[in-house]
Amino acid sequence: MKIPFNKPYMTGKEAHYMYDAVHTGKISGNGKYTKKCQKYLKELFGFGKCLLTTSCTDALEMAAILIDIKPGDEVIMPSYTFVSTSNAFILRGAKIIFADSRKDHPGMDEDSLEDLITERTKAIVPVHYAGVACHMDKIMDLADRYNLFVIEDAAQAIDSYYTGRNGIKKALGSIGHLAAFSFHETKNIISGEGGMLAINDLHFAERAEIIWEKGTNRSAFFRGEVDKYGWVDIGSSFLPSDIIAAFLYAQVENIENIQCKRKELWNNYNNSFCGILDKVNKVQLPFVPEYASNNAHMYYLICSNAREREKLIDHLKTDGILAVFHYLSLHKSKFYEDKYEGEKLEVSESYSDYLVRLPLFYELTEMEQDKIIKSVLEFYNTYSIEEDNTHSLRRKVYK
Repeated sequence: MKIPFNKPYMTGKEAHYMYDAVHTGKISGNGKYTKKCQKYLKELFGFGKCLLTTSCTDALEMAAILIDIKPGDEVIMPSYTFVSTSNAFILRGAKIIFADSRKDHPGMDEDSLEDLITERTKAIVPVHYAGVACHMDKIMDLADRYNLFVIEDAAQAIDSYYTGRNGIKKALGSIGHLAAFSFHETKNIISGEGGMLAINDLHFAERAEIIWEKGTNRSAFFRGEVDKYGWVDIGSSFLPSDIIAAFLYAQVENIENIQCKRKELWNNYNNSFCGILDKVNKVQLPFVPEYASNNAHMYYLICSNAREREKLIDHLKTDGILAVFHYLSLHKSKFYEDKYEGEKLEVSESYSDYLVRLPLFYELTEMEQDKIIKSVLEFYNTYSIEEDNTHSLRRKVYK
């Protein structure tokens, strides 16, 4: 029995809605199912305005255009993130200022951000890693103080929440000026490839729709607001086919069921490892701050050194289980290492070297998860950190 890292889940209605979309006679962008998804998500999570995109990457690129990023502008973001977070702003000429990660969680270290702000800083891009909220009060306070934009990279954060100092709980992606979501097949709700831009500062709403429609006021024309449409701004073809939106709608309307199962799986992992791996084997388990919720996007372990991670992944592979590592810190990438001028980002680099993700998907059975848990525990019953102490990759223990 081989267990994959991920398996896309189908609710059973995807093909029906796609068939219906085809028979409406309109399968290009901004059709029946695009509108249904946007309305559903806007109302469910309290976003200002929603626009589906072909990817989270496209949503981030739209955000960079909307805040008018120009060459020389600086954008602060974590180094421990996917390349799309950075590329969207690099394409507009921005200089990326990378922040280190937190010691208790792979998300950006919010307390380090103020020292990174200069007169050229234009925006902060918090990435809600594993669907766990960054400390948004701290980030929004900085944005207000220095007149900066906040663009939430909520690629992994659908149906996750932040409780602010005022006690009000808000959905991630509804707090910053703009936010980008992913519906890639590895996410909680999916459309194969797909994304969404949430527009919470509504003064961006009209222009966002124009950029979304290739720089034209085509949407306003079809609503009867103008008598003809033409090229009025820069833009691109960011909107997805309505067939993709139809697939997504089957997922969106089942989000409660999907999330319930994913959280059950996540909790089973955590309950099985807590008090054993973290206490006996010094493995760092996922941390969820009191102000954040857990949307069960992923379950990860942080090993004590790189060799330990390599051995764990190999051990699981021998048992027919595919576990994977995650991001390589962007400041150390082949593309950016010659451009990076900041300090060593030690914590981010440690996550690049020591973090491993375990399979977590809707159709993971109880028997399969038990096998994964048993395999991990068997590995640590025989593995000795002392064997690897001679290696230079030993992780610093953070207090």
